[in-house]
Parts: sequence; structure tokens; C-alpha cells
Amino acid sequence: MLTNNSYSETTHSIKVSVKPTYLERESYPYREHYTWAYSVTLENEGDETVQLISRHWRITDGNGVLKEIKGSGVVGEQPVLKPSSSFSYTSGTLLSTPTGIMQGSYDMVNDSGKKFSIKIPAFSLDSSEQLAKPN
Repeated sequence: MLTNNSYSETTHSIKVSVKPTYLERESYPYREHYTWAYSVTLENEGDETVQLISRHWRITDGNGVLKEIKGSGVVGEQPVLKPSSSFSYTSGTLLSTPTGIMQGSYDMVNDSGKKFSIKIPAFSLDSSEQLAKPN
């Protein structure tokens, strides 16, 4: 298991922190199958209650191939974040290369019904299988 750095970004008083982990035991380089988990924490640093409605991920592998994932909520939930509260979850992704980059956004709505997007910081997916760390 290779644990990389933590990445964070704050948009509209919502801080998003991501920590990717390469799952060596669940990866099969001879089949071009590389597996990562990533843990995400959203922290509401503002004074309004907000809800996460949907997600949009952009995953780029080491060959520059882009895969986009859009969907409702995260891990089957649409969490509500009151001021000074947080929500954490862990998910995963597969690549056919030993390195890549993920980034994206969450669509949110506040108590008054105003919709807005927050950034998910770009983070590097680096495995122990690569010779150099390009990301």
C-alpha cells in the first residue's frame, strides 16, 4: 500500500480534502489493472447549511485518456453539512496505467435553494509500479 500526500481546496467556504492510497494487493500490473482508494472529507467552514447533490469526476490515466464520471451524491448519500460540520467517505478507482490524476467538482445547494459548485482538488495517483513519479 502506497499512501500519497493529502490535497485540499476551499470553495464557497467548503473545504474538500482528499488522500489517495495505492492498493498494491488489489492491483495486477501484468493485467494493466491498478487500484486506488481515496478518502474525502468535506468541511463546512461557512455559516450556511449546505447539501451535496451530485459529483463530477475527471480521471486521466498515464496515457492521457480521460474518463468522466457524473452521478447523484457520493457513496449513495447526499450529505447535509451544517456550519462547522464535516462528512467523510472513501471510494476507489481503477486505471490501466500505474499513474494518473483525478479532479472534479461537487454540486451543492444551500438552505435557500441556491445551487453552486465546489472544486475537488487535483490529486495524483501514483503506484509503486512506476519508475518515475510524473504527477
